[in-house]
Amino acid sequence: MSPPFDYSSLERGRHCNYYSHDRALQYELQRRCSAAELEWGESKLRAFGSMIGSTVVDNADIVADNPPELRAFDRHGNRINEISYHPAHRENERLVYEAGLIADAYNAPPGRDEPVSFPYHFGQFYLMEYASSVGLGCPAAMTSGVALLLDRYDDGTLRHVYEAVTAREYDEMATGAMFLTERQGGSDVGVNELTASSRSDGLFELWGEKWFCSNLDAGAPLALARRPDAPEGTAGLSLFLVAPEEDDEPAPTYQLRRLKDKLGTRSVPTGEIVFEGTTAHLLGEPEQGFTLMAEMLNAERLYNAISSCASIGRSLLESKVHAANRRAFGARLDEHPLLRRDLLEMVIDHEAALAFTFEAVDAFHRTVREDDDRAHQLMRLVIPVAKYRTARMAVDCASYAMEIKGGNGYVEEFVHPRLLRNAQVLPIWEGPSNIMALDVLRSMGRHAAHEPLLERIDDCLKSAEHPSLDPVVRIVADERDVLESKLQTAATKDPEETQWYAKTITDCCFDVTTAGVLLERAQWHIDERADGRNALVARRFVNAAFEKDDYEIAGPPSAEAFSAIVRHGKFAPDQLTEASNSG
Repeated sequence: MSPPFDYSSLERGRHCNYYSHDRALQYELQRRCSAAELEWGESKLRAFGSMIGSTVVDNADIVADNPPELRAFDRHGNRINEISYHPAHRENERLVYEAGLIADAYNAPPGRDEPVSFPYHFGQFYLMEYASSVGLGCPAAMTSGVALLLDRYDDGTLRHVYEAVTAREYDEMATGAMFLTERQGGSDVGVNELTASSRSDGLFELWGEKWFCSNLDAGAPLALARRPDAPEGTAGLSLFLVAPEEDDEPAPTYQLRRLKDKLGTRSVPTGEIVFEGTTAHLLGEPEQGFTLMAEMLNAERLYNAISSCASIGRSLLESKVHAANRRAFGARLDEHPLLRRDLLEMVIDHEAALAFTFEAVDAFHRTVREDDDRAHQLMRLVIPVAKYRTARMAVDCASYAMEIKGGNGYVEEFVHPRLLRNAQVLPIWEGPSNIMALDVLRSMGRHAAHEPLLERIDDCLKSAEHPSLDPVVRIVADERDVLESKLQTAATKDPEETQWYAKTITDCCFDVTTAGVLLERAQWHIDERADGRNALVARRFVNAAFEKDDYEIAGPPSAEAFSAIVRHGKFAPDQLTEASNSG
């Protein structure tokens, strides 16, 4: 077992190995990846975490001050639709893509007979997001989403595009995007007006505009459009892959109108595009576009949740380092009880977010790779819950990390303003909180997705056998029954009335499920590592989530318990009962 971290050895939350410093991620991967996969890949994750924590994080600072710029016309007035990037951004792209960020999830990397699992892939993506460079994360997530749909629905016509979005060499690859939003619709995609007219060669031409398109100059963007005479609403939408312009075309058939001047996420070009007869390929069956795009949206929401977890992780690391190095009122900040409580609560938020999100990752993996119907049923619920809850947690954590840093946290020379600005988009992208809560209700009403969720909670509670966990298991078992009662009540109420309680139900799903998963993880840690540290985390989450304020569960921590939770020290399982009254 590694010794506790000495955060005073770092000056800032950088120039360190993000993988080595994130044992919570290591716990998730050790529990969800095969031993063979980790034997092959852990050294690669460690090298990737070092690269992100040094070169990529420094480049991200440069890119933040030098965002992409649109050059719509050349000096002769000809439209060129060119977006320019700082060389530091291009270097970062090359580093992460050639490290296999996308390629390894879709093609077997060297040394393996099959692609990496999605838990492994999302773990690598999470490490990249520690750099808080959305110009990397947003395009990479959509590139993976495009690859996912092409892999499942292309008839072979677009094989060259699939090979480009999954290429291992940077100079051979194309990034993906999804152009959904129109100004009159927003989240109401059914009122979209972009049209697609057929051509004699079997291709289509797109006419109209999209209003909020991230990764605007992607080489492989997908767009929803309506064919002539197609029905209104989402039932009339088809999905198209926009073909790249040919070098010998006389003039572009689209306009990049402008880039958005956003609060944050400035390193990713988001803007407006006008299609003027742009060539496009139909993907999948006509008028099935919304169903197909929903599959990509599921993936994007999961990437969003992983990004939220990484945002919390980076904010937490910055706070730990500051608290270990700063002295006030005669002691280090992390020696003062109130600041210790702050750090404890941030740690619990971080590990709760990771634990639930990797539950969603596991369901996604079993759906895509194993065609598991029960996992697909569960995935419909846990992904919107993860996206909804972790996004709000990321905003709160980034804000409080700035507060812990004090006045310097409000200064642009430090990373905190960027962390907060970038976190603020997480509740908005891929559907705001209300849409997520409504999707949770929909998943229950149409797909009975709560049934496998309750089964999963039961399995977690059964696994938590250590005697010290008994008081916590009893609390969570009671809350599990409360959740089931709420779900049954919701099923009998008028839909309009149920909608009023949608967020309450979604929060309850997160809290009870996370409590169960943390208890399962605690038992795993006791069995596999003879360590009770994760049991302390489970206790504190339950105490906070269900407002027990119970010293039997999680009172003020002893110095040893604090070190175990915040610095990842070891805590002997036979001390857990003794520690019931001290954290």
